[in-house]
Amino acid sequence: MREIVFDTETTGLDPKTGDRMVEIGCIEMVNLVPTGATYHAYFNPERDMPAGAEAVHGLSAAFLSDKPLFREVAQELLDFIGDSPLVAHNAGFDFGFLNAELALIAMEPVCTTRMVDTVAIARKRHPGAKLSLDALCSRYGIDRGHRVKHGALLDAELLAQVYVELKGGRQIGLELAAEAAMAEIAGEQTIVAVRKAPTGPRREPRPHFASQAELARHREFMAGIENPLWG
Repeated sequence: MREIVFDTETTGLDPKTGDRMVEIGCIEMVNLVPTGATYHAYFNPERDMPAGAEAVHGLSAAFLSDKPLFREVAQELLDFIGDSPLVAHNAGFDFGFLNAELALIAMEPVCTTRMVDTVAIARKRHPGAKLSLDALCSRYGIDRGHRVKHGALLDAELLAQVYVELKGGRQIGLELAAEAAMAEIAGEQTIVAVRKAPTGPRREPRPHFASQAELARHREFMAGIENPLWG
């Protein structure tokens, strides 16, 4: 199954108060394996960048000033995600900003029935535990040493690894390997070793009864036994 893992960076927390999406990063996965196909874009938000937001992702108004407007590349993004399920961490936030941008250019929103929220999955698997992306990376031993600030594509790559772990992780690889091995065995011809009968001359079977001479010697031996136990 094809799925898109994605993350966004924004100017703030609420598109209803004028905040805008400034970056999106998408990772294509098929059967929980990244295909290598990605989509990444920065957007000019047509507004200032609050210092608090810039401290999180490092994207300044100056950096974004020459980037395309969302409306100029929206169709490219929609073509990439297609009709696949969309996986995000705290997905309601990312869906909210994506659909707000689509609404500003009079395009249809992405249906929330396609939303896969890794926070909700993690809450079921690890009740009471910390559920941030950083915390889950630590739990599953996912290296994030190269991550200094938040970045949509980098965070999507990390989330893709977390998502695989939440869905079964390394166990999936073991199951796939086992299935492949079983399929290989099933496809092989079973060989049964059969011992052939000897083709050389056969020796006559030895007799299994006493001769008359042997019986006579036995009677003689028995007669010489005094006071036998058997009376």
